[in-house]
Amino acid sequence: MRLRHLFALITLTLTVAAAESTPPFRFAGATIEDLQARMRAGTLTARELTAAYLERIDQIDRAGPTLRAVIEVNPEAMEIAAARDAERAQGHVRGLLHGIPVLIKDNIGTADRMETTAGSLAMIGARPPRDAHLVTRLRAAGAIILGKTNLSEWANYRGNRSISGWSGRGGQTLNPHVLDRSPSGSSSGSAVAVAADLCVVAVGTETNGSIISPASVCGVVGVKPTVGLVSRSVIIPIAASYDTAGPMARTVRDAAILLDALAGPDEADPITRAAPARPSGDHLAALQPGALRGKRVGMLRAPSIRPNLDASLTAAADVLRRLGAQVVEVGAMPAGGRVSEVLSFEFKAGLESYLQALGPQAPMRSLADLIRFNLERAADELMWFGQQDFIAAQARGPLTDPTYLKARETAQRRARDEGIDAMLAREGCDFLLTVATAPAGLIRRGTEDPVFGADAPAGAAYGLAAVAGYPSVTVPLGQISGLPYGVLFFGPAWSEPTLLAAAAEFEGATLARRVPEFKATAGR
Repeated sequence: MRLRHLFALITLTLTVAAAESTPPFRFAGATIEDLQARMRAGTLTARELTAAYLERIDQIDRAGPTLRAVIEVNPEAMEIAAARDAERAQGHVRGLLHGIPVLIKDNIGTADRMETTAGSLAMIGARPPRDAHLVTRLRAAGAIILGKTNLSEWANYRGNRSISGWSGRGGQTLNPHVLDRSPSGSSSGSAVAVAADLCVVAVGTETNGSIISPASVCGVVGVKPTVGLVSRSVIIPIAASYDTAGPMARTVRDAAILLDALAGPDEADPITRAAPARPSGDHLAALQPGALRGKRVGMLRAPSIRPNLDASLTAAADVLRRLGAQVVEVGAMPAGGRVSEVLSFEFKAGLESYLQALGPQAPMRSLADLIRFNLERAADELMWFGQQDFIAAQARGPLTDPTYLKARETAQRRARDEGIDAMLAREGCDFLLTVATAPAGLIRRGTEDPVFGADAPAGAAYGLAAVAGYPSVTVPLGQISGLPYGVLFFGPAWSEPTLLAAAAEFEGATLARRVPEFKATAGR
C-alpha cells in the first residue's frame, strides 16, 4: 500500500471518530431572512454571526470530520462584519445580504488578502488586480466574504480521471452526509459548506454540471443561471460559451436572494448585455404561492438512471400535478456532440487572457508555464491524475480555427435547437423536469461500491442545459442509504424566475432536504 493511501485511510479513521462528537451549531439551518430578523431586532450582530461561522469552520472543517470545504478564510471578515454593524446602527441597511457571511469558490477573483488559485499550487501569489464583478456586487449588497471554498482543481479541467473535490492546495473535500463519498464537483467546497452550515450561502461556478451535480449529491439547492446573467469577469475560466457563476443555498428563497445580488450587467463581460432588464429583487419576487398552477411541464427520462431514481422522478411529477401543473413525457435525453473540442479551444484562449491580465509580476504567464510547473511539482500535483486536458488545449489553435467554429455550432445546435427548444415547442411546455444526477459514488472507487454494486452511479441530465447556456435549478428529491440526490428544473434562456418559483413550490411540498450526519460509510 502506498504511503499516501495509508495516510488517507488513517485520516478517514480519525475523521470518523471526530464526526461522532460534532458539536451542535447555534445557527443550524438558519436562512437569510431569519438572520435579518434577528439583526433587525437587535438580538444578533454581524460580528457575532461571523464569529460563529468561523468557529464552525474550525470545529468541523479543519478538525472534527475535517471536511476541507474551505480552502481559506478571509482575515478581514471580522473587520468587515464590524463595519456592517456600524452601518446598521446608523440606520443604513444595504439589503437582505447586509451582514450575511458568504463563501465563494476559489476560482473567483478577489483583490484582497486572499488568494485566487483554482486550487492549484501554481497560482499561489497570482492575485488579480481587482475583484470579480460578482464580488463587487456582493460587497455593495453588504455581504461578508467569509472565505473561499475548495474545488476540483482547475474546476475539474486538468486531466483524465480527475477526483472531484480534490485540489493540490486544498486536499480532498468530503461529502458531509457520508464521508467516504464524493462531494462531486467542481464546486465541491461550496456545496459541502452550505450543507454543513459553514456559511449561510455560497457561490459556485459551472461549465458543465459543476454547480448542479455537487448541489444534488450534497443535498442542497443549486442554481446554474443562463450564461450572461452573472458576469464572469475576473473568474478563472474554462469555456466562455458555458461558464457561469451561481448560488448554492439550503433553500430556494436564499438562492433567489443571492442570485438577485449576483446578477447584473458588466462592461468587462459583454455577454451580460444580452440579459433582459429586470427590477431589483425580481428572482425573490417570483416566488409566489400557486406558481405551478397552469404550468405545463415536460418530464425527461435521463440516460442510465437506475430504476429507483426513475421511480423518484415519477413521484416528483405527481407532486407537481398536485400543485396544479400538467406533466407530460417528452422522451429521452437527446444526444450531445463535440463539447470536448469547444472546451479545449476555449480553455486555452480564456486562461491565457486571464493570466495576462494579472500583470508581469504574476508567477504564471501561460498554459505552458502551468504544464511545466505541474511536471516540476509532480509529487504534489500529479500523484492522483495527470494533465492531459492541459496538454491537449496547449496544442489548439486560435478561436478562428474552422474546427472550433464547427464544434461550437454543432454543440449549441444540438443542445438548443434540436434539444431543449425542440422539446419545449413539441409539447408546448414551460420547462423540463428530470433527475439531476445519481447519488455520490465512492471518492476512490474500489472493485465494488457497497451501495451500488460493481458499477458506480451513472446518469446525469445537467449537461443539456449547460451546453445550451440555459438555466437550471436543483433541489433535494430523496436519499438512497443516506446519499442525497436532487430533482432538476430547466428551461429556455432567462427563465430563472419561472424555474425558481417551481422549485420553491416543490421544495415546500416535499421538504426533502436532510441535515448531514457525517456518517463514516453507507450500507446497502
